[in-house]
Amino acid sequence: MNTTNKGELDALLAVKRHEAAAKFTKEKKQIYAEGISSVSGSGVLENALNKGQKTPNFTLKNALGKWVLLYDELKNGPVVLTWYRGGWCPYCNITLHYLQEKLPQIQKAGATLIALTPELPDNSLSTSEKNNLEFTVLSDVGNVVGKKFGVVYTLTDDVASMYEAGFGLSEVNGDHHNELPLAATYVIDTNAVVQFAFLNADYTERAEVSEIVSVLNTLA
Repeated sequence: MNTTNKGELDALLAVKRHEAAAKFTKEKKQIYAEGISSVSGSGVLENALNKGQKTPNFTLKNALGKWVLLYDELKNGPVVLTWYRGGWCPYCNITLHYLQEKLPQIQKAGATLIALTPELPDNSLSTSEKNNLEFTVLSDVGNVVGKKFGVVYTLTDDVASMYEAGFGLSEVNGDHHNELPLAATYVIDTNAVVQFAFLNADYTERAEVSEIVSVLNTLA
């Protein structure tokens, strides 16, 4: 499990953290801090799929309605699988934009990049279009695949209430479960075995592309 993350992407995310800290009320900061603490104590980090374990296969539709099968993608080379919470999440949008910018590095290392979101397909398409993404975005409605990987957790009531009031979480996800995936990233080899797992309770922390590419280069 990777919990430290200081690099190029983190520097971009740090700007957003600073902006949030400057504008959030003390109460809002406390609610988010308690939310992260709840994730840490939920057991999701310990139970999530981790390095050395085999990934389950799955089939999901992309933003254009085409079915994508993980094991079929692995026939073409390693897969970098990353989760994002939704287009409403500024940290996710920064990360998606950065991944697009660094996509040639991932492709040069022989891998396919796939992003998963619990957002309904219509919402994921708007996110894809907004970020001009050239990699596959899959809608994991109901977090079905996320649960197979063990990366899904339940929001605290306070965080869920803020998300519902702020942008309508249940509407964009199409359910009322108040569940989200960790912003997890996996590097999966052609044998469907996890070679790298980034798992962090803090949704503002993300895997660095430099580290992902370093792992991919060991698989060449």
